[in-house]
Amino acid sequence: MTPITPAFPALRLRRLRSSPALRALVRQAHLSPADLILPLFVQDGRDCESAIPSMPGITRKSVDRIVTAAREARDLGIPAVCLFPYTPLSARTADCAMAWDDDNIANRAIRAIRDAVPDIAVMTDIALDPYNIDGHDGFVREGRIVNDETVAALVRMALAQARAGADILGPSDMMDGRVGAIRAALESEGFGDVAILSYSAKYASAFYGPFRDAVGATAALRGDKNTYQMDPANGDEALRLVARDLAEGADMVMVKPGMPYLDICRRVKDAFGVPTFAYQVSGEYAMLSAAAANGWLDRDKVMLESLMAFRRAGCDGILTYFAPEAARLLQD
Repeated sequence: MTPITPAFPALRLRRLRSSPALRALVRQAHLSPADLILPLFVQDGRDCESAIPSMPGITRKSVDRIVTAAREARDLGIPAVCLFPYTPLSARTADCAMAWDDDNIANRAIRAIRDAVPDIAVMTDIALDPYNIDGHDGFVREGRIVNDETVAALVRMALAQARAGADILGPSDMMDGRVGAIRAALESEGFGDVAILSYSAKYASAFYGPFRDAVGATAALRGDKNTYQMDPANGDEALRLVARDLAEGADMVMVKPGMPYLDICRRVKDAFGVPTFAYQVSGEYAMLSAAAANGWLDRDKVMLESLMAFRRAGCDGILTYFAPEAARLLQD
């Protein structure tokens, strides 16, 4: 359809911006607490939490405090939390066996939230990096991150999380074939209702640094993740990855990081029309928080503007550390 565009002064585009009421009537993108997922870092201990210096205001929490955070998120209208375990270097191993231990810290947190806050969805992370002595998402063999052996381990990890009561599994490892293997295992073990939100287009980004501090992976990581995470220069490849994961049984797909890759979010949504999410990652949170702390930006305004950008780019939801702050502002 060719738009009809009269000439000035018949056309004054400022007319529809002249008052809050008119702006609200023609607003195209909308943001609510229901669009947000809150990432949470869980650690061992009881009634305790520890600061993450590179993520001001964000802490690792013991399971009991994770439950409190999940309850607060539910009360703010946030529909889901996503759990990430902190594992000290001393507890990491080459075989990553803790990843599929039914009693690991992440699975204990899943069960605790399920019992105490059953009406919030619990999402998990599936990758070996929180447990790997090498800090990688997959097994390292002679300096190479191996694919198929890693996928078999990820299936075991996924089943342990499903047994614990996870609603949404988030494979973030970027190994080939992992979505299909996880979906087949879930179906065969009676977990057909567990959803998969695949990190389909996860880039080898420099914006992940504070997150690696949060989960204890910074000191462990040897080398880089360029052989399995995406090249930041590539866009078409992201569409191939999304198509593959959907064909293998993903229910939803993720683009990560967020703001530097809004073009990818838009392309994915336009091409596939499926539930599309983005992760406003730790580096994005850290740089906005630091600028606000220095008085260079208005924290509330840039937070909401950044989140609206995801919705405008076609995202159905956003993983963001700003979720509780944003939800309170949106409720008010």
